[in-house]
Amino acid sequence: MNEPIISTHDLSVHFPLTGPLFGEKPVVRAVEGVSVEIGKGSFYGLVGESGSGKTTFGRALLRAAPITRGSAIYNDGEVKYDLPTIKKHELTDYRKRAQLIFQDPYAALSPRMTVRDIIAEPLEVMGLTKSREETDERVREIAAKCRINLEHLRRFPHAFSGGQRQRISIARALVSKPNFIVADESVAALDVSIQADVLNLLKSIQQDMGLTFLFISHDLSVVAHTCDHVAVMYLGRLVETAPTRELFANPRHPYTKALLSAIPSLDPDDQGNPLKLEGEIPSPTNPPPGCKFQTRCRYAIDLCRKEEPKLDKLGDDHDVACHRWKELAA
Repeated sequence: MNEPIISTHDLSVHFPLTGPLFGEKPVVRAVEGVSVEIGKGSFYGLVGESGSGKTTFGRALLRAAPITRGSAIYNDGEVKYDLPTIKKHELTDYRKRAQLIFQDPYAALSPRMTVRDIIAEPLEVMGLTKSREETDERVREIAAKCRINLEHLRRFPHAFSGGQRQRISIARALVSKPNFIVADESVAALDVSIQADVLNLLKSIQQDMGLTFLFISHDLSVVAHTCDHVAVMYLGRLVETAPTRELFANPRHPYTKALLSAIPSLDPDDQGNPLKLEGEIPSPTNPPPGCKFQTRCRYAIDLCRKEEPKLDKLGDDHDVACHRWKELAA
């Protein structure tokens, strides 16, 4: 793996809730003890069911969600920021270097602004250009990279399809020339054919601009096509991480195996054999003791219910948090 642009250790994000007048107030443990290294220039996937903490983790790396404890370091070779303690003037610079592509292209764009103004807004807010001519030049440059017709810059978002709107959102995120992008379910709201077009665009731009992506998704087929490394999250915790080929070929955690078994096959004669997960993800305000997956795992034993597993290193950047992974592999 290349030198990490993002390194976290034991990163946790908790949200206190309004509790009773007396006694301990409940806390939502959205992210708990996550340690990752995202290599510079990589396409790093983060997968899991809805409610597993993926979006909160991505927002924490952008300092859009509070970091309760743990460390998170951004280092692009030019600057190095300690994100939990980042100062206000450093945060202003960090906003130029780290950007977000939103999930919903319909809600993310202001209907009262033209496409040109939407893309130009980060430049004007951050003071990255000195004149309107320079701003327009940067807007046209990034619009061309994102395959946006320059004649469409004068139009409003309602005139465009979902795929076109998402390309506008991508252009807005890239116009400040960032190094790190969090793409939060950025193709989930699009038709399958449009998804492929947007994913190919992201890969092309990544190689052209040398970007690093944290690609958050629940669609494992999309992750397989796009990412070079994948982390699997459950109830705010990492349960397995590995290079994409290794993870899909040799999943070790029961949760990962269940997710992979649910991927539909293109063969109409393949009936598949999905591993059904019983029940729902437990509440992050009151997680179960021991392994957090034990309430839904068919292989859980007493040890799983008492002791939380740590990430074991299998080699080749493959880590898994399961007490019984060796038995299950055999």
